[in-house]
Amino acid sequence: MDSAPPVPPSSPSPWLPFESRRRARDEKREAVLRAAVQLFLEQGYHRVTLNEVAERLNITKPALYNYFRSKDEILFECWSMGAELVDSVITEINAGGGSGLSKLRKLVHAYTALMATDFGASLVRFDLRDLAERNAAVARAAKKRIDATFRRYIAAGTADGSIKPCDPKLAAFAIAGALNWIGHWYQRDGELSPTEIADEFTVRLTEGLATESRQQITKKTPRAPQRRNSTRGTIGKKRTGGGTG
Repeated sequence: MDSAPPVPPSSPSPWLPFESRRRARDEKREAVLRAAVQLFLEQGYHRVTLNEVAERLNITKPALYNYFRSKDEILFECWSMGAELVDSVITEINAGGGSGLSKLRKLVHAYTALMATDFGASLVRFDLRDLAERNAAVARAAKKRIDATFRRYIAAGTADGSIKPCDPKLAAFAIAGALNWIGHWYQRDGELSPTEIADEFTVRLTEGLATESRQQITKKTPRAPQRRNSTRGTIGKKRTGGGTG
């Protein structure tokens, strides 16, 4: 008996699977955001036109409307990308546990690095008044959540003894103010990398709050030798006794 003729392979579908199509669209949408945020940061939001965004992407202006309806929508999405990065960091820190000081240091380090990215800088470089009121309300709420997280970690640190007693609100303002300014002055061709800046800021902005640092310094610093001169010896004793001050 003759064998049946082989079935010819079916011709490939001209349509991409749904997941592939969505992924391709998401990638193009993100490309628009990356081009736009760079232009907004370089020239200022009001000076940039959608034509310039399209030109940077080598597409037509009408093609942009496949992904965004207006320039202020693009601005909000750029801001949202930065906010999502911060939210992701906070979620990871909360899941990891640790003392209040440990969490604060992790947040400071990650937030510093994010401020050196375009989407991170968009959190502090763009004026929320340029957003539609509904989007501006979302952005303001997100800013409050980030501020509340800094305060919560500081308060937790004072409760568990890893952070000296302080006003969590003022401490959070001082830290966030320093971190947010990175988004204004950071330059990619600068001497320090984002990681190096993050390492330095983590130490500088939390060392004064930490209770453990003073204890470690006291343990590691050898006691000053007593001098024979009675006057100097007295001073030496005071300095030694104040080593934790």
